[in-house]
Amino acid sequence: MEMIADILLVAGALGAGFYCFVLARRLNRFNDLEQGVGGAVAVLSSQVDDLNKSLVAARAMSDGSTKSLESLTGRAETVAQRLELMMASMHDLPAEAPRRRRANEESDALAEALNAAPKSDRKSLDEPEKPSSGLMFVRHNRNQSRVA
Repeated sequence: MEMIADILLVAGALGAGFYCFVLARRLNRFNDLEQGVGGAVAVLSSQVDDLNKSLVAARAMSDGSTKSLESLTGRAETVAQRLELMMASMHDLPAEAPRRRRANEESDALAEALNAAPKSDRKSLDEPEKPSSGLMFVRHNRNQSRVA
């Protein structure tokens, strides 16, 4: 009976040894850096490092863009304030319609004066103009705005 127990004990030990050998091979394949899960973990960790680097670069770029946008917004607000002041000062000017009427009346009066003048006083378009002697005054249009 002892002999049967020894044979069974040796068979159990051989079976456990074979099972450990199979498990060791599977574990080595599992941790293999080229094809197994170990390789996948290595690739994923390198990708995480790359993503961290690109995240830092994106943060730096967004900080620069934020500063640029803040300066542009500040300039736009200053220009808006200046425009509001200009618009507020426009209330002091007379309405546009009376000025147009006055200009139309002046041009009508000038046309009537030209038509009423004798033909000998009118200048021909073919004749060259004589150079003026003396000072010449030019009236500037008030509607033109200055660029500051």
